[in-house]
Amino acid sequence: MRKFALVFLVVMVPMASLAASGSGVELKSMEVRLNDTRSLQNGAKLFVNYCLSCHSAEFMRYGRMAEDLEMPVQLVEQNMIFSDAKIGDPMTATMPADKAAEWFGVAPPDLSLTGRLRGPDWLYNYLISFYVDESTVSGWNNIVFENVAMPHVLTELQGRQRAVFRTEPSEDGTEHKVFDRFEMETEGTMSAEEFDHAMRDLTNFLVYMGEPAKLDRIRYGMFVMLFLIVMFVFAYMLKREYWKDVDVSH
Repeated sequence: MRKFALVFLVVMVPMASLAASGSGVELKSMEVRLNDTRSLQNGAKLFVNYCLSCHSAEFMRYGRMAEDLEMPVQLVEQNMIFSDAKIGDPMTATMPADKAAEWFGVAPPDLSLTGRLRGPDWLYNYLISFYVDESTVSGWNNIVFENVAMPHVLTELQGRQRAVFRTEPSEDGTEHKVFDRFEMETEGTMSAEEFDHAMRDLTNFLVYMGEPAKLDRIRYGMFVMLFLIVMFVFAYMLKREYWKDVDVSH
C-alpha cells in the first residue's frame, strides 16, 4: 500500500553541516553495501512506497534500476510503478511539484543525488531519528535535522518515540539541551532491529542512486591499474634494451 510522504528532505544545508546535527548528536556509522543486491531491492521497495509519492529521482530510470538490481521488468511494472510511467521513464513523483509547494510551502526536492550530498551516515541517522514534538507544525522533529518541516512518514513501521534531553552548561556559562536517548511511546509494525535493518537498506538504495555506476567504475579501475602495471614492466624492459649499449659516462 502506497504511503504519501510530505517532505523527505526539505531544504539543502551547507556541506559543512552534514557531519553533525544541530543538537550535537554523534552519528552512528552506516556501512554501504552496494554489492548487496537483496539490500538494494528492499531499499528500492521502501523508496517507491514511502518516498516516490512526493519526491522524484529523475536521474534514475525504472529500467536501469531493474537491470542493476536484478529485478524482473514485469515485477517492477506491476508492483513499483504507480503512475502511467513506462519502464524506460525516469522515476518521477506522482504529486505535482506546484501542488506540493502550494500545500506544504516547499516543493519536495529530487532525491537522485541525495546520497552523494548527505552521505550515508547522515541519511541513516536522519531516517531513524524522528521524534514526537507537539511544538512543531507537523507534530514531529528530528535530532539530526532540527525543526525539519516534515512528519515521520515511517511511523507505522517504527512507532512513535520521544526524545529525552539533558541540560549541560555551555562554555559561556549558559545552559543548553543535549540529546540523551529515545523512549518508545507506541510500537510499530517492525521491531527495533527490523526497522534499523530497513533504514540501512533504504540508505543503501539512496547511496546507489547517487552513483549507479560506482561498482562498474571500481571494477574497471582495477583492470586499468593492472594494465598500467603490466605495461610499466614491459616499458621498463624495453627501455633497458634500448639503453644497454649507450655509454652514459661521457
